[in-house]
Amino acid sequence: MFELTRVIDPREALAAVAVAATEWPTPEPLPVGLPPVQTFNADLLPVALRAYVMDISDRLQCPPDFPAVAFVVALSSLAGARIGIRPKAHDDWLCVPNLWGGVVGRPSVMKTPSMQEPLKMLHRLEALARSRYTEAKLGHETKLLIHKLKADDAKKQAQARLKKGVTEAELVELLRTEEQPKEPTLQRYVVNDSTVEKLGEILQENPDGVLVFRDELVAWLRTLDRDGHEGDRGFYLEAWTGAQPFTYDRIGRGTVHIESVTLAILGGIQPGPLRQYISAATQGGAGDDGLLQRFQLLVWSDVSTEWRNVDRWPDTEAKQAVWRIFERLADLSLHHEESEVPYVRFGPDAQITFDEWRETLEHRLRNEAMAPVLEAHMGKFRSLVPSLALIFHLVDEDTAMLPVGPKHVQRAIAWAEYLETHAWRVYSQALDPALAAAVALSARLDDLPDSFTARDIYRKCWAGLDRESTEKALGVLVEFCHVQGQEESTRGRSTTIYQKNPKLKNNSGNVSRGADKTAKSPPLPPSVSFGSSPTQESENIFPDDDGIDFEEIQP
Repeated sequence: MFELTRVIDPREALAAVAVAATEWPTPEPLPVGLPPVQTFNADLLPVALRAYVMDISDRLQCPPDFPAVAFVVALSSLAGARIGIRPKAHDDWLCVPNLWGGVVGRPSVMKTPSMQEPLKMLHRLEALARSRYTEAKLGHETKLLIHKLKADDAKKQAQARLKKGVTEAELVELLRTEEQPKEPTLQRYVVNDSTVEKLGEILQENPDGVLVFRDELVAWLRTLDRDGHEGDRGFYLEAWTGAQPFTYDRIGRGTVHIESVTLAILGGIQPGPLRQYISAATQGGAGDDGLLQRFQLLVWSDVSTEWRNVDRWPDTEAKQAVWRIFERLADLSLHHEESEVPYVRFGPDAQITFDEWRETLEHRLRNEAMAPVLEAHMGKFRSLVPSLALIFHLVDEDTAMLPVGPKHVQRAIAWAEYLETHAWRVYSQALDPALAAAVALSARLDDLPDSFTARDIYRKCWAGLDRESTEKALGVLVEFCHVQGQEESTRGRSTTIYQKNPKLKNNSGNVSRGADKTAKSPPLPPSVSFGSSPTQESENIFPDDDGIDFEEIQP
């Protein structure tokens, strides 16, 4: 015989225990703040860019990082495969300065308007190119007509001579005409939304490279994660290297061979979607292939809580100075006997500076305890610093083929130090996924009953709270006394029943703010000493760049 027993609901049992318990510990605030980042210093920009970038920042009341990154990436797209740099004094290692960058921020912090300023200059270049293309197209049609008339005349002469008797060689000579005129191509500078196949055709006609601009980068990244887009990801991964050939075969399009795949990429990202994407990409998801780490100029700046209305005309003189740089780089046409991509090297002093910096970087990558995602990101600084130095050299020097000087290398190293702190912020929640999940669950506790199980949570399919993340989150919430767990045996199985701390209802400090905002965040990386830290915007860390008053252009 079977003995019938009453099954007691474990929630009722735990509730009874909770009522009997008179003392709950005070819940500790969760450390949800972001790791600190270096403040952008105007000295990080060459003099020719500095005034206009700070002018944009002031008028838009946005962090200067936003337009600064946009201008650097836009200029890198103009340099593209027109010129590269060989960072070693004798080796043939070549860096093509096609940079990928983005700005992280909420929808209201003026990301898009700040990035549109350099894009306006690229669109202006495209408008001029379109005008030249229209004229060339008309001239091409005339040349084609002349070529056809000459070919028809040659045929008539050959037919007349054929009746009189001529050799095959003589006929070939009679029918030989000038090569058919090549159709003009439209110079492109910006691509917004394109399939990989169409982008390949654009690059066929623009081997020096183009800029891909996506206002929302995460949407683009997620598109590449979908089934059937594996080839697209491979294309972009190879495009980051720059100036590499690429061939793809498609039914309908046939074989498309691209002599030089060179892309710069720029866009904006919101913090929430970025966190979700990074969490998936760093836990073995489809995005765990290093594509995100190629966005070396990815900045997540602190936005000032203060705002003032700035209503004045743009700094026309500063804007024209930047426009002249865009024009000069767009017209850059160089040739080199030994390489398909013309290149420069560092000058003697600059070479020493770069070699010393790289030695420090390589030792850090090999010996410092570093999360894999950060190691992959910083490993790409090997090419970032030479590329930035080359871009600053092109901005400052009218003669592109001069050796790159030490000032440009020092400025590029300062950028690397600054960008490293932003990388720590970007990947911070991926470095501590349990805390990130706990923060997400903490925001949802009011949607749960006083007693609940882990299954009650992950069955709701809340963002960032799958089965594994829920278990980690509950462990953190127990540690911070937001919940208590008690193991109960139910129908032969062991289940942990959790109950919310009743003091949470009267304690608004369940999430740390203010002075505690960076508690338990990953520590800042060891600084690679540059000689001065770019944290005070009015300090000139480049004494050679005298002649401009930084305090006057600070927002």
